[in-house]
Amino acid sequence: MKRLWKLYLGSYEGLSRPVWMLAVIMLINRSGAMVIPFLGVYMTQSLNFSLTETGTVLSCFGIGAICGSWAGGWLSDRMDHFNIQLFCLLLCIPIFCLLPALTDPLSLSAGVFVLSVVSETFRPANSVAIASYTKEENITKAFSLNRMAVNLGFSIGPALGGFLAAFSYRLLFYGNALSCAIAAMVFYAFFRKRAREHHKKTSERPGRKKGTSPWKDAQFVLFSLFCCLYTICFFQLLNTLPLFYREVHMLDEWNIGLILGFSGLVVFSLEMLLVHIAEKRLSASAVIILGTLLCGASYLMLLLPGSLIILYTSIFVLCISEILAMPFMSTVAMQRATAETRGAYMGMNSLAFSVAYVLSPFLGTRIAHNLGFDMLWSLTGLVTILAALGFWWVMKRMKL
Repeated sequence: MKRLWKLYLGSYEGLSRPVWMLAVIMLINRSGAMVIPFLGVYMTQSLNFSLTETGTVLSCFGIGAICGSWAGGWLSDRMDHFNIQLFCLLLCIPIFCLLPALTDPLSLSAGVFVLSVVSETFRPANSVAIASYTKEENITKAFSLNRMAVNLGFSIGPALGGFLAAFSYRLLFYGNALSCAIAAMVFYAFFRKRAREHHKKTSERPGRKKGTSPWKDAQFVLFSLFCCLYTICFFQLLNTLPLFYREVHMLDEWNIGLILGFSGLVVFSLEMLLVHIAEKRLSASAVIILGTLLCGASYLMLLLPGSLIILYTSIFVLCISEILAMPFMSTVAMQRATAETRGAYMGMNSLAFSVAYVLSPFLGTRIAHNLGFDMLWSLTGLVTILAALGFWWVMKRMKL
């Protein structure tokens, strides 16, 4: 036990104070992340949208995420990442407050699209900020710490959201706006004097042309495509999985929130330790492939008969998949970039996730509606196997 505790503490070594503060700000922001996990349930239960209407609105979030990822990457190579992050946090406040007034599919689709553009513009700038305050050998740890904060917040937000939804769904939107406001204030207070300290630091990689566009990096484009396939499967967590809990297992909002909160708690507890071990014992390729296969296994478990034990076991395996795959995907993107193209590469990395935001709810809800949830989970398992084979093929050819 003592050795394990020492190993756990060692996984945090080498991270700077600004990186820790970025994680704290992310924790504050994500602790109020109540809207997106319950958006599908809100539309079907409160607004009486059909499954296809719900999938369409959720897909608009993904379309906005594509635009935001591109804009965030483009802006991050031209502007201070401090200003981008601050403006995005501030702009989210009025958007969340206005969303409860949008009660038909068309207007809510437009509102969700705008919210997504703003929130996803934040992501590449945040990734560039993490890299600028981190030594190269600690970059995976830094991304893991940030994601750990996201998932700790995600363990709080849905649980709190499930409690508030029992009173009124409107409280979810106002709570999310409040968390953005607090995060913006803390961010401004800590980083306003540090905004340009590391903005122009560069860590040029030999053999790469200065300023090479990620769109001209064919291997990275393929890598991003397989990241997209993985995230299409993974993001069923935010779209069809809560609907599956509600419609098949008849869980109420509180119990759905507890399961989603449990997932965040698992990632918070284990991510830094597992990433620290994986960095020392496995290649990035092996870790990403293993994580991808575990994603498929978690959804295939939902085909088994059972109740809460199966649901919690499945979400636990999905958490391990997330821990292993996602930090190393971000690290690969940062390692392929130069200092001048970090924003563009992280923008493409975010773009892979954003395309999945579109396709995941659009395909997931339609497959579930027309063919049933069992077929959805079976196809998800098949796609993860194809993605794992793709990662194996392309990462053999990538020189990191």
